[in-house]
Amino acid sequence: MVEGLPWLVLRYSDMDWDWLVQNAKVADRQNRLGFVATLALQMAAKSTEPQRSRKLAEYVGVLDRSRLVREDTLCHDSLTEAERKWLRANRPAEAKHWNLLTDMKAESLPHASF
Repeated sequence: MVEGLPWLVLRYSDMDWDWLVQNAKVADRQNRLGFVATLALQMAAKSTEPQRSRKLAEYVGVLDRSRLVREDTLCHDSLTEAERKWLRANRPAEAKHWNLLTDMKAESLPHASF
């Protein structure tokens, strides 16, 4: 299910980002949203609609300014310590930047082409 989130962000890049960012911050989930938006931005590079890329880049920047230092997971808070250790060593640069334990990459997503 979580693999579809970057596609949704890309597809609906004209959503109310101010509301979404505000509510992500209230729940301390801006890193998760920033990571998903970053993957959507990478997917948008293949799109023929540059306005999507501009909008996504703008809000990735907004989210980056409020990035949390605390490590988080993208979806499973119940990861074992062995899983956490493996993900720390093998996560992509984007996940490391957003302090998330995940191995999800834009090029691995089923909807990577828009």
